Amino acid sequence: MPAPSLPASEPSALRLLAYALPAFPLAILTLPLYVIVPKFYAEELGAPLSAVGLALLLVRVIDAISDPLAGHLADGTRSRFGRRRIWVALAVLPTAVAGYLVFVPPAGAGAGYLFLWGTALSLAWTAMLVPYNAWGAELSSSYAGRTRVMAFRETLVVLGTFAAIALAGALQKPGSLRPVLDAFALVLVILLPLAALACLAVVPEPVDRSARALSFREGLPFLKANRPFQRLLVAFFFNGLANGLPATLFLFYVGRVLGAEAAQGPLLVLYFLCGVVGVPFWLWLSKRIGKHRSWCYAMILACAGFLPAVFLDAGAVTAFAIVCVVTGLALGADMILPGAQQADVIDLDTAESGAQRSGLYLAFWGLATKLALALAVGLAFPLLGWAGFDAQGNGSTGLGMLAFLYAGLPVLLKLVAIGLMWNFPIDAAAQDRTRARIESRLA
Repeated sequence: MPAPSLPASEPSALRLLAYALPAFPLAILTLPLYVIVPKFYAEELGAPLSAVGLALLLVRVIDAISDPLAGHLADGTRSRFGRRRIWVALAVLPTAVAGYLVFVPPAGAGAGYLFLWGTALSLAWTAMLVPYNAWGAELSSSYAGRTRVMAFRETLVVLGTFAAIALAGALQKPGSLRPVLDAFALVLVILLPLAALACLAVVPEPVDRSARALSFREGLPFLKANRPFQRLLVAFFFNGLANGLPATLFLFYVGRVLGAEAAQGPLLVLYFLCGVVGVPFWLWLSKRIGKHRSWCYAMILACAGFLPAVFLDAGAVTAFAIVCVVTGLALGADMILPGAQQADVIDLDTAESGAQRSGLYLAFWGLATKLALALAVGLAFPLLGWAGFDAQGNGSTGLGMLAFLYAGLPVLLKLVAIGLMWNFPIDAAAQDRTRARIESRLA
């Protein structure tokens, strides 16, 4: 299959880099919020662990509810500043301020304080992130160009994750997480507004291809009729769950199965580094054989990489490093190809309904991500407990279940996603026909 060419109207590399810049501080924000903050409030501020857990659970429930609302509101916004850029501009400072207050709480702050400012952060973050992602989905109208957009943005996400890991490792002191969170707060309030300002200054508002406006209720039948979207969403969920299990259990697996706690950091860096290295290859391959087939081959590669990890024993660090390389290279495709296909299925809705509703579609995409990550935790820990696994490191019971959940079950889940995506109906030719229908309607 010949590689589809990029139209002259495609955004330049400079504009794509400017668009991707906010993804870097937003990725830095994720690590402390989900990993460090709960431990800090419980251990150093003395808040009851159950109350901290309840506060964060309520914040995530509110977060889940707010996603579709933010998407619908962003799609319906009409302003001289645009319908995507205006949301990013208005939400960036509240996001930075709320994040700072969560990371640098006053003395005596407890679960109530965490719930209050955690909710504020969640709402502001959603108000920025959903329109920001929709902006990216609309920056390019071509089949191949959308993969370029995702490649730039997701590479900055991984680099931000790198920076967060390095910052936490460099500043953590025995018995105190305060210096780490102080540093994250400072980075957030400086880098996020600067990155957003650069993005807003350089990247134009995408053309709104809507021929009419739809209420949420009027648009639901079109959403339900979009079979490729539903198919892609289910495949994304299964693959997200397959990736969420190893992410949740990585430290346990390396520490308990391999007995190599000292290697946890280097192996994690190796995995993410290979993810970045793999992006150019998957970008090249998707231009030649299509995005859905390239993603399938990446998931097959990940299955081949994960399967040996089920059978590794203590001390097999070198063998597991190879697993990290192979699965990390496959991660590069997970980073860019599903998101690029999401923009294609949004086109189907635009052609049928007459309204370009990228925000709403990206909101459901975000919900699937959050559900997959939540289910990974909700599935893994009860099964480990049932198998007799002791998280405190006592005994060797349950290590077989740990290895299966880390590497075996993800293979089965990825096979389901491969089956869903192998004959996916949207390729470059189909997407060109859909875009022609959209332009014809506007004309």
